[in-house]
Amino acid sequence: MLELLSSVAFCGSANEMEGHNFSVFWVLVSVLLGAIAMLCKEQGITILGLNAVFDALVINKLNILEFIQKLLRKDKLLESAGLLRKGLLFRITLLMSGGASILYIRWRIMGTGPPAFTEVDNPASFADSLFVRAINYNYYYSLNAWLLLCPWWLCFDWSMGCIPLIKSVSDWRIIALAALWFCLIGLICQALCSEDSYKRRILTLGLGFLIIPFLPASNLFFRVGFVVAERVIYLPSIGYCILFTYGFSLLSKQAKKKKILAVAVLGILLMNIMRCALRSSQWRSEEQLFRSALSVCPLNAKVHYNVGKNLADKGNQSAAIKYYREAVRLNPKYVHAMNNLGNILKERNELQEAEELLSLAVQIQPDFAAAWMNLGIVQNSLRRFEEAEQSYWTAIKHRKKYPDCYYNLGRLYADLNRHIDALNAWRNATVLKPEHSLAWNNMIILLDNTGNLAQAEAVGREALELIPNDHSLMFSLANVLGKSQKYKKVYEHLKTTSHIANIFICFNRLCRHQCM
Repeated sequence: MLELLSSVAFCGSANEMEGHNFSVFWVLVSVLLGAIAMLCKEQGITILGLNAVFDALVINKLNILEFIQKLLRKDKLLESAGLLRKGLLFRITLLMSGGASILYIRWRIMGTGPPAFTEVDNPASFADSLFVRAINYNYYYSLNAWLLLCPWWLCFDWSMGCIPLIKSVSDWRIIALAALWFCLIGLICQALCSEDSYKRRILTLGLGFLIIPFLPASNLFFRVGFVVAERVIYLPSIGYCILFTYGFSLLSKQAKKKKILAVAVLGILLMNIMRCALRSSQWRSEEQLFRSALSVCPLNAKVHYNVGKNLADKGNQSAAIKYYREAVRLNPKYVHAMNNLGNILKERNELQEAEELLSLAVQIQPDFAAAWMNLGIVQNSLRRFEEAEQSYWTAIKHRKKYPDCYYNLGRLYADLNRHIDALNAWRNATVLKPEHSLAWNNMIILLDNTGNLAQAEAVGREALELIPNDHSLMFSLANVLGKSQKYKKVYEHLKTTSHIANIFICFNRLCRHQCM
């Protein structure tokens, strides 16, 4: 939407009827909207290039072939083409200067360096052979072109083995990229060499809107973090629509049975509308979205991982295990799948296999803090306390602010009767996450069990100030107050809450203590 607003603003900068009147203000507004669009998505910056193409071809009716020829002959290009008179050169300079400034600011914000991607994100960009990289990049272009023509096979993620690499010319998929370049070269020749000036401008405009917005995703200037991403063809679809509409107009002029052609076009539109409605329904829930990808990319480990995670979140652990195992089989270095699978196996008390998976995960990715913590939990359950403590501290080393790990470390110390260390660990958990109910509750219980009732009461009251309606904290504090024979304080505290069940618990405890 912002990209289109930028184009609308730019159209206000030039008067198509007079050609030489334009507003610098609207050019700057167009640049500003392009900058905002880029903050939403990197591709937004390409709208400035599209505005320049629109200005040259539509507003100034520039003949690209003639322009190139004069440039090669070193003619007085600016005067003959009227670039200075019509203000085209000045507007393009404004657009390019604005675009360069925006890119520089973004580059500084990103830390003056590109983001780091892994091989599973974009396997072709990590290939050693230039031939393999080039041929696969071109195959990706053909896939994007096919998704524009026939958006039937859609997937939320195309990485992790979804598209196997082309490694030789004997691969039949070479046909797809050959067909793409055959069509593109044909359109480019028509756009440059056609005798019809209107046809040249329309084709050049359509190709410009098709190609320029796609350039950031082309891997030509920098490595991108995906193989195919359907979002990057939203803007190129404008160029596709221009070319499709113009092609239909040409066919309608030459076709004898225009009704058949009209029916065919309406049929294509109807099919795309139905596909759009179906895809929209799949995006309404994670389960439908993830399962729809299984038929498109059955070799994608991330698809199986997401299906498994969705099932695990719903409590269907048996089915989740199946998909997690498949994800690990497809990608033996998929540490997140190993971690989640290890967690489920831990809960099912299959501790040996859980430990193997988690140990492998931290071996593959030594800074994977969550896997280190889960490994510590498994080792604690296996009563290998020294190893568990080491795993917990390794997790904390890689993630300084990790309240859940401090909580589990405290449980380990409590099992070892290292009460002071346990209290310190739980206190760290509550400092990092003040609403960590379990850490607060364990502190109260430990202080209660060790006879430090006054300190337990103070901790309980501190916890309830931060988490006022937590049932477990209320019960633990009531237990401490009951042992201190402060029955009236228990009642006065709980009667201020809206939880009748808690008051009933309090009265039961009061009665029990009074009967003793």
